[in-house]
Amino acid sequence: MKVCGIELKGNDAVICMMSLDDGLFTLNECRVKKLSISDAKDQQQLQKFQFDLAKLIADYQVESVVIKERLTRGKFAGGAVSFKLEATIQLIEDLDVTLLASSKIKEIIKNSHTTMNFKDTGLKQFQEQAFLTGFAYLESL
Repeated sequence: MKVCGIELKGNDAVICMMSLDDGLFTLNECRVKKLSISDAKDQQQLQKFQFDLAKLIADYQVESVVIKERLTRGKFAGGAVSFKLEATIQLIEDLDVTLLASSKIKEIIKNSHTTMNFKDTGLKQFQEQAFLTGFAYLESL
């Protein structure tokens, strides 16, 4: 199964593609590490963001998208733009989208039998949460 883990931060969707085949986790190369918009009020930018992500998902034959859920209130609440991006992703036709809470991600990783060191993945540091989101999703299957 091939998934795309996404962390939404401000105007960015940080991406990490990975797959699980016969118990083996594989990080899949991807031509982009994040998709961004500069103006969330601009309908055309939101549509382009949606089109670009849908094209990426189709090109890499991703079966599922997993988004790290953001808090709706409190000190670490997500901003309005990230919720717009989330809705834009969820509205992509024929796309299986799952939201995973941070607490659930931590719980799955804590109980995982797979040990890993993020530094050994070769990913950029800013992709760590997207990676953990995708990893937790695959580990929970």
